[in-house]
Parts: sequence; C-alpha cells; structure tokens
Amino acid sequence: MVEPGLHDSEFERIESSLGFLFGDEHRALLAEVLPVGENWPHWRRLSVAEAQKWLGQPTAGIVFDVRENDFWPAAWGQRPSDRSVAEDVARHQLARAPQLVPIWGHRFVPAAPAPVPSPVFSVWGTDVIYYGDNLLDYVAYEFRTGPRQPTRGGPRRVPFWSDLAERT
Repeated sequence: MVEPGLHDSEFERIESSLGFLFGDEHRALLAEVLPVGENWPHWRRLSVAEAQKWLGQPTAGIVFDVRENDFWPAAWGQRPSDRSVAEDVARHQLARAPQLVPIWGHRFVPAAPAPVPSPVFSVWGTDVIYYGDNLLDYVAYEFRTGPRQPTRGGPRRVPFWSDLAERT
C-alpha cells in the first residue's frame, strides 16, 4: 500500500527530530510515494521512539555480535578483553560510521551525505550484504517490479558498511 509522498515540511520535521538527512535518492522516492504497511517505516506516523528503534537496528545487531559472538573488525585495533569495554569501543566506532536509514525490514541506505547512487544494504547483525546497487535495483530485485538496474562498476562504497559487505 502507498500514500502520497512526504512534503518538505514533513522531511524537515523527521530529519530535525531524528538528527539525520535522507540521501538524495531515498528522499526523491519518499517525496513521490510513501510505502506503508508491514515492514515499512511509516515516516509520516512514526513516533521518535519508534524511528530511533528502526535507526538503531544496525548498531544494536553489531553490538550484540561484539558482546556475544566475539565480532571485532581489525580496523578497530586490538579487542579489549573486558566485554563491556569492547562494547563501549564498538559503540564509539559505530557512531563514526555513516548512519543507515531503513527502507523495508532490515534493508537500509546510507543517510546524507551519501554516494549517488547509494547501495542498499541488508543488515542482520554482522551479516551485511549488498541487496541492491542502488534504490531502483533494490526495488526491482526485492519486489520483482522489473529488470534489475545495476550501477555501472558495481555498488558505490560506504565506509564501514561496504567493508562488512565485502568482508574486507
């Protein structure tokens, strides 16, 4: 199901209350049409607490894997032996990574500033994969709306998230 797209004032309210900016492609899509229903963040009606939960999913999943599954990227340096310290360091490192914004379920695009076109990531804990080279490619793939629309040269890189997706 879809509703009319978001107006500039709605974007301003959402972005100012949540502290991020929609990427250009995501914003253009949501200005045209607002998908609603199960697994879609209903940006027009989400409370700040609900939106923060959506926005916090990638960090929460990675912190869980740091705490419970000994996940630790080499780029973060030596892992602290104390799990609570490791969790604090992980949260600090994740705060430096680009913010991901939910599209549908556990599919995310980077917030602005973001590469254009922006890749779509599937993020489930530390299981991060490219789910579309760009928003049109993602929609075609996920919802079978037509042929895939890959980005020439593959998906654009997004710090940290592309490293996980590429396992580098």
